[in-house]
Amino acid sequence: MSAYSTLNVRRLAAVTGLTLVSVVGLATAASAHVTVNPKEAVQGSYAKVSFRVPNERDDAGTTKLQVDLPMDHPLASVSVRPVPGWSVKVEKSKLTTPIKAHGAEITQAVSRITWSGGTIEPGQFQEFDVSMGQLPDDTDRLVFKATQTYSGGEVVKWDQEPKDGQEEPEHPAPVLKLTKAAAATGAGASGAPTVTTVSATGAKAGSADDGTARLLGGLGLAAGVVGIAVGGFGIARGRSKA
Repeated sequence: MSAYSTLNVRRLAAVTGLTLVSVVGLATAASAHVTVNPKEAVQGSYAKVSFRVPNERDDAGTTKLQVDLPMDHPLASVSVRPVPGWSVKVEKSKLTTPIKAHGAEITQAVSRITWSGGTIEPGQFQEFDVSMGQLPDDTDRLVFKATQTYSGGEVVKWDQEPKDGQEEPEHPAPVLKLTKAAAATGAGASGAPTVTTVSATGAKAGSADDGTARLLGGLGLAAGVVGIAVGGFGIARGRSKA
């Protein structure tokens, strides 16, 4: 290869490398926002979710996270897991329409959770765990609007609700998708539950068939070994006679 060709190859490699770095950088910046994990939970259940907060700045740390819980679908039970180095404040709001839970009428529900006092350094992330329930069964999502505060005073609001079939907004709010609970049993053509059972006699028959198959397989293997031995013996005799 000529010196000119070698130079061109090096230039092409350098340009390709810079392009890949730029693409990776854009992808990281686009995906680095406050999210709720896991992203799905079952309607009517209780769930433990984590609000994952990455630090998007190179010159400042994240010092506070505020999460607003949806009051149009209030949660009767909310508890937080302590995070070392962080303090937490839980606020409640009065409900316009009380809800019933555990046989009692609930007139207030947690509306906001704020973590502060700690620092998420550049290049790091932190998860804040919350146990919540009973999840509603009349909606397919819960939207948690979040506010991220940096040590330099910058405030970033993650409060734009993503819409199905549309591009993700610039500052999407964390969304927990709610799915319907799976049926405990299947249903046949008539709509009646179908149940699959295995009888004791069937299990025994299966065991017997399996044992028979193993026995036949063993006999076949033994016959093969004997055949090989006989063949080898015949070849040896033929060579000795020759």
